Amino acid sequence: MAVAALEHVNITVTDPERTARRLCELFDWKIRWKGRAKYDGFTVHVGSDDSYLAIYSKGTPSDPAAESYFTRGGLNHIGVTVDDLDTVEAKVEAMGYTPHSHADYEPGRRFYFHNEDGIEFEVVSYA
Repeated sequence: MAVAALEHVNITVTDPERTARRLCELFDWKIRWKGRAKYDGFTVHVGSDDSYLAIYSKGTPSDPAAESYFTRGGLNHIGVTVDDLDTVEAKVEAMGYTPHSHADYEPGRRFYFHNEDGIEFEVVSYA
């Protein structure tokens, strides 16, 4: 049986270029592709050779729900693994984001932050 792997997740943001730049800076990712997208929108694909986030916008997106965990089909958070949690947390703070919900447990450590579009990221290290 073939093993399945997650290739990408597509999210809607206010400014795909800004979001992609910040994710590249935080996680040492690269921009894989960018261009016109569905419904006359614009998308930037950012990530690694194996997986990526499709960062999409069509004009001015509507306001997000107040709490994704209560929205069927809502995006609760995006988890990203890193080798050096403390270095990434310092970058997160330098960008003006507020880390929260720190947790240390076997086998790893983590924290969360929300970007300017209200998307929550979970940053995890198993190192």
